[in-house]
Amino acid sequence: MPIVNVKVIENAFNAEQKQEIVSRVTEAMIAVEGENMRQVTWVYIEDIKEGEFAIGGQCLRAADIHAMQRGD
Repeated sequence: MPIVNVKVIENAFNAEQKQEIVSRVTEAMIAVEGENMRQVTWVYIEDIKEGEFAIGGQCLRAADIHAMQRGD
């Protein structure tokens, strides 16, 4: 059974967005492994505390993600 772990910065995505992530990741896995694996395909989202995740040496916070989503 596949287990997919999606890590996001806490408060960067709301519950509806997280459900969309789960749905789309599940569909991507089913496209590869076949429909019979749907019931055993696990997707879970892990929130990483703000400031404990960095890209290019810069810690990210939810506000940074929201700015990216807006295209700022």
